[in-house]
Amino acid sequence: MNCQQFLLQPFILLSISLLFRQISGTDFVINSFNSSNILLYGNATIESQILTLTNESVHNIGRGLYPSKIVTREANSSYVLPFSTSFIFAMAPSRLYSPGHGFVFLFVPETGIDGTEPAQNLGLLNLTNMGKPENHLFGVEFDVFRNEEFKDISDSHVGIDINSLVSDFAHDAGYWPDDGQPFKTVKMNNGKTYQVWIDYADSRINVTMAPTGMKRPKRPLLNATVNLSQVFQDEMYVDFTSSTGQLVQSHKILAWSYSNTNFSLSDALITNSLPSFELPKEPIFKQKGFIVGLTVGLFLMLVLASVVSFMLVKICQRKKREIEEIEDWELEYWPHRMSYQEIESATKGFSEENVIGIGGNGKVYKGTLVGGAEIAVKRISHRNSEGMREFVSEVSSLGRLKHRNLVGLRGWCKKEKGNFILVYDYMENGSLDQRIVHHNDSELLSCEDRIRILKDVASALFYLHEGWESKVLHRDVKASNVLLDKDMNARLGDFGLARMHDHDQMAATTRVVGTVGYMAPELVKNGRASTQTDVFSFGILILEVLCGRQPIDEGKPFLLDWVLELFKKDELLSALDDRLKEKGGFDNEEMERVLHLGLICAHPDPNVRPTMRQVVKLLEGKNPELVDESEEEDTKVYLLGRMKTNDNMWSDFSYSSSLSHSYPTFEKIRQGLSSSLSN
Repeated sequence: MNCQQFLLQPFILLSISLLFRQISGTDFVINSFNSSNILLYGNATIESQILTLTNESVHNIGRGLYPSKIVTREANSSYVLPFSTSFIFAMAPSRLYSPGHGFVFLFVPETGIDGTEPAQNLGLLNLTNMGKPENHLFGVEFDVFRNEEFKDISDSHVGIDINSLVSDFAHDAGYWPDDGQPFKTVKMNNGKTYQVWIDYADSRINVTMAPTGMKRPKRPLLNATVNLSQVFQDEMYVDFTSSTGQLVQSHKILAWSYSNTNFSLSDALITNSLPSFELPKEPIFKQKGFIVGLTVGLFLMLVLASVVSFMLVKICQRKKREIEEIEDWELEYWPHRMSYQEIESATKGFSEENVIGIGGNGKVYKGTLVGGAEIAVKRISHRNSEGMREFVSEVSSLGRLKHRNLVGLRGWCKKEKGNFILVYDYMENGSLDQRIVHHNDSELLSCEDRIRILKDVASALFYLHEGWESKVLHRDVKASNVLLDKDMNARLGDFGLARMHDHDQMAATTRVVGTVGYMAPELVKNGRASTQTDVFSFGILILEVLCGRQPIDEGKPFLLDWVLELFKKDELLSALDDRLKEKGGFDNEEMERVLHLGLICAHPDPNVRPTMRQVVKLLEGKNPELVDESEEEDTKVYLLGRMKTNDNMWSDFSYSSSLSHSYPTFEKIRQGLSSSLSN
């Protein structure tokens, strides 16, 4: 069978199916949108008879649906009816905002946008329902942002999605010319209009796209087998949905046809004399020749008139100050820059009653943006170089990292002669240390909750160490930097000390930073941070969470030394939080295994400590995405064997003495910790 016969096969099957099945037909052609032929939800509007899904505002969702449900499955049967749809779209760019996310052509069982989230979720799903079969969602996404979390292949791609934003099939956006020329990629968010054709018959789907006005290419962009019998219900809504986050894009649908009886109905779409949404060329006053001429003219005016000269000097000075406010590094990072007035209003003028925490460089406030979104606002003093360094670090690292177990950065602000400000998603349940040490009995975390929280933190650290384009060292893993959202999911935050570098390089810094009690002995000795120093801190966090004790507590031995002594006496379970032991109901073997994991992560020899990949394996069990088939021995068996080996593994080791020998001023630091540890 040649290629052309293979591509025609779905349409031959369609013709045969139409002869032998009675299909309840739905056919429509929309060349001008109005309130009678489309339902609008969220920020979707109709502008000049064009369906506009989103506008130039952040964190909004827009959806436009065909007003009535369409029969998509044969009655009393799992047979999915064939369908053909075509539409013309444009993504309008803006000079004021960075390019945003994309949109989805979608089959859904319900109207409305409840249970959806903006930004990379495209207004389609959220983190809690991603991938669930009961979603009954089928869509074709046109995405212009590469998101590592959803395994996107590029920043301009088309994907087939079933109940999830992780595409089952995907391809770079573009088309195959009929004259045999190489594949032509297109940039979908350049303001040009493109036509899309989607055909489905007998579990075979074709997706084709091309610039508007071009004849439909013979070779489709995507050609795949997709069984929708368990995805589609008997009747479904069909629609377009999109959203914005900090990245903004205006998504427009200019025309639309749909049929499950006539696959040539797309020819009825109007493809000529359509508006263009491309940005116009630079105005003349921004062109080089005009600027040169204006400069000469201003020079002559300065010579001729002292009054005009004085006014021009004042104007230039004002413009210079405005330019100096925006430093070079500010232009490098995409997170949305928010106005000081917006943040000040959200926190009621940084009222003391809104203070929810105090850090080393300033206070943290709770706020509410216009629209009801709750935020956490962190003010960083710029009176010293440390504050500036922390601000730049958080913007540069957290602003570009995307993971469900990392605190999300919404935006930032730098006010002249004021403070640097970072704006995060608000975490309703506060920090982990408040739940472990400072809590009432009604908020006591169970063993299951504590293990789940440790798994969340391990997943975040694994992403930082291995899951991103650069290796990120957090350098300050501790309970107070682990925040809990409304569903008690853990998110790692506070990237003020974070450093990133290429995976094949070592960290350049040798400055001793971190929190005493969580710092690895070799870090205190030589100042060299690594992934293994993060692993050490995570090991201390495991012991703290399960034992209910801070790493350093006045009048008590160091947490690591205390647990180690119990381990040597074969009384490891005695280290568990007394409140957990009173409540009971936990698995002794699992608790002992996790305590062993904490000890091996906090081993004095960094070469003995596991990697975060191995830690995640041990906490989660077998995970196909983490298993390396080339490994010569099973990691779980290997590490558990090391944990339970007591042959001089920790002989004469003391965390307190190791720090004192490596860091002569440690005793003075410990003596000065009493007041801060009690807060």
